[in-house]
Amino acid sequence: MSGVATPLLLSLKVALWATFFATVFGVAIGYWLSRKQSTWFDLIDSILTLPMVLPPTVIGYYLLVLLGRRGWLGPFLADFGIELVFTWQGAVVAASVVAFPLVLKSARAAFQTVDGQYQDAGRVMGVSEVALFFRVTLPLASRGILAGVLLAFARALGEFGATLMIAGSIPGKTQTLSIAIYEAVQAGNDAMASLLVTITSVTCVIVLWVSSYLLQAGARKQKSGGRSA
Repeated sequence: MSGVATPLLLSLKVALWATFFATVFGVAIGYWLSRKQSTWFDLIDSILTLPMVLPPTVIGYYLLVLLGRRGWLGPFLADFGIELVFTWQGAVVAASVVAFPLVLKSARAAFQTVDGQYQDAGRVMGVSEVALFFRVTLPLASRGILAGVLLAFARALGEFGATLMIAGSIPGKTQTLSIAIYEAVQAGNDAMASLLVTITSVTCVIVLWVSSYLLQAGARKQKSGGRSA
């Protein structure tokens, strides 16, 4: 069972941390972009969304160039005792990067659907922009954001290519579910590969089902709100 439990627990830890970072930055930047309407900001959105379409190995290469010992930031981080290559923290970085666009896109779309009348009413009442965001805007956009967060978690849980390049495949240290599946297939251990594939597939189906439910519930709520208005 340790051959299953160890990569499963590591994958969950990596996915949870990656989802946390992707959510923090995705929601913040998504809100900022939702308030801007210009070609330049659409270009920024496109650049930030690149991890969705680039091959994972390309993302892994960029991360190595950035965080490797001879990379742009690697030597600087090493001065503070921070080593990301071949560590589970490096796997978190890789998963965060590939999951981030899912939160960004969902958050930006969710914020753009918020009725500006609610925000205007809050400003008339003297509510600060920070309080307005947390008390009005964020709650109204929460369903769409949460759907994106769940998709990001599923993407982080299944991350393979970028993680393998920056974190490697060290059993008990950096070997996530996806990498363990690859190693099991390479070793001809079909039983282990099938078990790991089943666990990953069932988990992702559940996450996607919940995400779809939240999106549909949000759409129904928005339609009913529009009719009542």
